[in-house]
Amino acid sequence: MHLVFVSSLVPVAAPASGYDIANRVIVDAIRLLGHKVSVIGFLQPGHAPAAPEQTRLLGRLEVTNARVGKMQQALWLKESFVRGEPVSVAKMHAATPQDVRTALDALGPIDALVLNSVQLPGAFLEVFSAWPAVFVAHNVESRSAADNASNAASGLTRFLFGRDSRLLAELESQLCAAARHVFTLADADRAALGVAADDRSTVLPLVTAVAPPQAPSTRAPLYDAGMIGSWTWAANRSGLDWFLDEITPRLPSGFQLAIAGDIGGDRPRAPDNVRFLGRVPEARDFVRSCRVIPLISRTGTGVQLKTIETFEMGLPCVATQSALRGISTVPENCVSSDDADAFAAALTSMIERSRSGERLDCDGRMFHAAQLDRLVSALSRGLEHCRNG
Repeated sequence: MHLVFVSSLVPVAAPASGYDIANRVIVDAIRLLGHKVSVIGFLQPGHAPAAPEQTRLLGRLEVTNARVGKMQQALWLKESFVRGEPVSVAKMHAATPQDVRTALDALGPIDALVLNSVQLPGAFLEVFSAWPAVFVAHNVESRSAADNASNAASGLTRFLFGRDSRLLAELESQLCAAARHVFTLADADRAALGVAADDRSTVLPLVTAVAPPQAPSTRAPLYDAGMIGSWTWAANRSGLDWFLDEITPRLPSGFQLAIAGDIGGDRPRAPDNVRFLGRVPEARDFVRSCRVIPLISRTGTGVQLKTIETFEMGLPCVATQSALRGISTVPENCVSSDDADAFAAALTSMIERSRSGERLDCDGRMFHAAQLDRLVSALSRGLEHCRNG
């Protein structure tokens, strides 16, 4: 079949965020099944498309609030209220319906669409309804917005996230109803979206790339524990704040802890043994420089790509239950707890064992191979609904 992957942001050559990684992997895995896959969507500045010859760009667009000025944020908010759409969907109207139709027409005969997440499909659902489609729900966006509303510090922010949650719930319902099959990244999301039946939805177990990870090799840690992420995203920041407030006071002061990634303008208070590194040149080099990886997600839906990456690299970790959502098989060198005392105790034990010379790494290639096999099988089953439905 000729499938068109419809996404707010197109798969890129060097994916960094969890969303970018998931997009690239899903498209690559569909191609492993022998399907032709074209892509339409926006390109974020500073990136290059993964497959330029199969990609039709609607333009270049920065969609991250923290990377644009207050004026642009205000314009997006105004557009959202004018159109009665969630803010993330309103951003997509940097293109017009005719732009979208032109991009689709340029691709030739199309068998079906893969509607990726809510944003672009939700903005132009009337255009995309002309073709059979499957819907990929990276997470339950409405629930994430509701969590952000609950954790908001101000009444205005609480109102805006609450409004987005209601509008996103409506769009998710429409997209699920329009799709011949729905893919989620965690089993719990199927029921949350109202598509729990096996003939309506399938879970996609993810990997960070279709190519297998490298074999384990000797490491020279610079830090005792470290984390990397986009900390300007509310769900990620919630986990970071929990770690700094609840876990670091329970750790020995001699431990060296490192936080990599964009922290935004509001840097949290932290003990002197915590270093904020900002953006690092190579994410995998950074996490390999840490003895143990704390996986600290506290809210959200979908799957945590940082967890999958940690497992593929075979690195020892301590994880919350939220960080393990969507993963059926957890490696032996991962300890899980949501209790602050137990989490800190497990992290302390692992760091001390590593410092004493014990090798805690494992071979992540087996985890990757099992995940990729399940991913390809799940995609094959779900896409049959476009062929036969």
